[in-house]
Amino acid sequence: MKLVIRRAKLGDLTAITQIYNEAVQTTTATFDTEPKTVDERRTWFENHDQKHPIFVAQLGGEVLGWASLSRWSDRLAYAGTAEISLYVKEKFRGGGIGKKLLQAIVREGEKVGLHTVIARIAEGNKISVHLHESVGFEHIGIMREVGRKFGRLLDVYLMQKIYPS
Repeated sequence: MKLVIRRAKLGDLTAITQIYNEAVQTTTATFDTEPKTVDERRTWFENHDQKHPIFVAQLGGEVLGWASLSRWSDRLAYAGTAEISLYVKEKFRGGGIGKKLLQAIVREGEKVGLHTVIARIAEGNKISVHLHESVGFEHIGIMREVGRKFGRLLDVYLMQKIYPS
C-alpha cells in the first residue's frame, strides 16, 4: 500500500477529530484541554477553503494524520498569512508521515498564493521544530508562559516561512 496525501473531505472529519483529540489528551501540540466533538470540528472544517486547505495522509482506508492552513486573522490585511497545524496518530509518528504532510501543505500554501505561514510550537517539541526547519521555517520569537497544560506553564515558539515573491 502507498501513502496518499490528499485534500480532506467531510467524510474524513471523524478521523481528523479522533487524531486531534488524541493530541489534546496526550500532548502539548495543542493548548485545547478538552476533547472536541465532531460537530464542533465541523465548524472548523467548514471555515477552510481553497486558500486554506486541510490535507490528510491516508494508507489503505485509514487516515493517519492531517495538516491544515487556517486564517491567521479575519482582518483583511492578513489575507496572505496562514497558520499551520499538523497532527499524526501517535502509533504512526516518527515514520515520515508528518514530514510528507508538512511538505504537501507548504507547497499548497505557495500554490494558492499565500505570502507567509506561521507555526506556533509548544516548548519541548524539538521534533516539530526540526520538522518545520526542514521545510524552510525560521524562528521569529518566543511567547513566554502563555499556556498552561498538564500543570505546567509553557512557552510557545513562533516560526515563519515566507514564500519567495
